[in-house]
Amino acid sequence: MNRPALAPFVAFLALLAGCADMQKLLPADSKSAPVSPQITEASLRARASEQLALGQKQYDTGDLENATKNFNASLEHGMLSKVDQSNARKHLAMINCVSNREAQCRDEFRKAFEINPDFSLTSAEDGHPIWGPVYRSVRTQLIAEREAATAASRPRILLSKSEQMLSDGMVKYDAGDYVEAQRLYESALKEGLRDKADQVRAMKHLAFSLCLQDKYPACRAEFVKIYDIDPEFDLTPAEAGHPNWTKTFASAKAQGRKLVAEKAAREKAEKDKAERAAQKPATAPPTAGATPPKKN
Repeated sequence: MNRPALAPFVAFLALLAGCADMQKLLPADSKSAPVSPQITEASLRARASEQLALGQKQYDTGDLENATKNFNASLEHGMLSKVDQSNARKHLAMINCVSNREAQCRDEFRKAFEINPDFSLTSAEDGHPIWGPVYRSVRTQLIAEREAATAASRPRILLSKSEQMLSDGMVKYDAGDYVEAQRLYESALKEGLRDKADQVRAMKHLAFSLCLQDKYPACRAEFVKIYDIDPEFDLTPAEAGHPNWTKTFASAKAQGRKLVAEKAAREKAEKDKAERAAQKPATAPPTAGATPPKKN
């Protein structure tokens, strides 16, 4: 073989070997590394929603320990909507309450209100004997704090004795002290509330308090009385659906509306009678010495 002809080939091999040696000398971070998946806001939000849904499922099946972990994890990055955040806080509060951790229960309910001012429990949840009173106590405290802050920025308006009794009754009602709330509502009504709306409010919550004490006949009678003051009275859908008075109010509403209709019918009949009497010509009495008309 002709040696000069091999020279280019040998030079090419030497070049390749040199490149390989240079590659070894390069720093490790200059070599291509696998691309890690990028964490985005959308992926965090989706993950938080998944954890919230899983936590709710575990809560419903009684797995409170894992439900707590997932509710807390869903809140870590703040990617949930305000409604979903308050929902997670609500479930954490209820878990703490049934686990005899009232302080943590109150704290979670408070956070739910602070995150979402429109937060509230359903009627069934509100009536729960363990966390219902804690929830109402927190709500009352927050309302009192807001009212105090508002009052500090405006002239103080003195309440009448009956209005103060009604206000105190609302505080006792929200705190779950229905016996004392009943006493205050009855005292306010006896003292005399000037405003029609205050009268209805006192009577409505008096009925609620009676029903919550299982005094259903008295509760029903109190509901019926409201229709004498406000013939168009009705509860809100949330109030009407409360399990402690749903049937009692429905019966009272039917009776109240019936009494209103009967009263309106009587008043109309009396008015019509008075109008007919006014339209009937009066018969003049015979004058002295006049000959009475002959009878046929």
